[in-house]
Amino acid sequence: MSAMFRALENRNYRIWASGALVSNIGTWMQRVAQDWLVLTVLTNYSGAAVGITTGLQFLPMLLLGPYGGVLADRCRKRVILLWTQVAMGLTGLALGLLVVTGTAELWHAYLAALCLGIASAIDAPSRQAFVSELVGQDNISNAVALNSASFNTARLTGPAIAGVLIAWVGTGPVFLLNAASFAAVIISLFRIRSSELVPAAPASRSKHQVAEGVRYVRNRPDLVLIMVLVGILGAFGMNFPVVNALMATTEFGVGPGEFGLLGSIMAVGTLAGALLAARRAGPRLRFLLGGALGLGAFTLLGSVTPSFWLYAAVLIPVGLASITFLNSCNTSIQLSVEPQFRGRVLALYLAVLQGGTAVGAPLMGWIGGEFGARWSVAVGGLIVLLAAAAAVFVVSRRNSLSFRDNLRIVFRRRRRQPAL
Repeated sequence: MSAMFRALENRNYRIWASGALVSNIGTWMQRVAQDWLVLTVLTNYSGAAVGITTGLQFLPMLLLGPYGGVLADRCRKRVILLWTQVAMGLTGLALGLLVVTGTAELWHAYLAALCLGIASAIDAPSRQAFVSELVGQDNISNAVALNSASFNTARLTGPAIAGVLIAWVGTGPVFLLNAASFAAVIISLFRIRSSELVPAAPASRSKHQVAEGVRYVRNRPDLVLIMVLVGILGAFGMNFPVVNALMATTEFGVGPGEFGLLGSIMAVGTLAGALLAARRAGPRLRFLLGGALGLGAFTLLGSVTPSFWLYAAVLIPVGLASITFLNSCNTSIQLSVEPQFRGRVLALYLAVLQGGTAVGAPLMGWIGGEFGARWSVAVGGLIVLLAAAAAVFVVSRRNSLSFRDNLRIVFRRRRRQPAL
């Protein structure tokens, strides 16, 4: 099997990946339907309402994610995932029934987003750490990249399917299909052979385990830099559902089909970035910093594109840059963190990323509503670009290199890379 897909030689990982792909397609369909429902059915094109919905979905990760990490380090991750997948499926089913029966109100969408966020806060640390139990230490980097490829394959197809279905039958059936898609993950979890897993030794039960995880990160400068960058980029550079919804409706005046197409076009870039990452043996500094710089630069470019199709084209390098950055961060954590802390550190990483998104989404929506969608995109891109440049400067100082030398490392191939 090609080195790009070597993790698929593992039976358990193949089963998990196939179930996750089906569920991810359903999840992306629901994301598009949720934003369209709030923007066009439950409000009169309110960017702030879309931002609040996105914020409610991601805010629980900021508050509860670290405790989800404690559970991931203490308990059997497979059992945790079974319960969380059932909870998320029931949430999609409830909202779908409300929409289909014509009784859905804005607060229902807010409540569903919050419930989905709570379940995701418990699910995500176990889901991320479960990868290492499926494939072992040697194939973590490849498995993380293939997870991203699966997620972005779903991102490529899910929004397009959702756009067609919304135009054809409305948003309600889309929520119901997403609820059904969770059965694929649940079935895959039952089919996995426990005897072939490589579980980490569970963390001992003690007080202040969240604080232990925070202290562990605080004593690792490389992890601190990742967390700071992820928080800024999550808040200002990765609120794509909010800014794309605003650009599609208020700037270009297109319908649900074109809005769904934006997500699929962006997924071309993210899928390409994930597959390129699958070829690499491990994370490199230049990919992490280069991804952050590219995300800021191309987002700024998107803010001044004069037409829908040019904006859609710019989303391809935006997607490639974002997944290059995120995949480098995730792989760095998976490979460098001690197993007994992996769940908690991944939980903190996800809390910072999704918590930043939760904080930034209402702000991006407000900026778009008050000053126009282009300003929302431009402000986000500028902040991301400045943060990435500051990170290059910090790494330059830490490694006694000039700012120019570090930029050369980011954009040119070198045999040796300085550490974070």
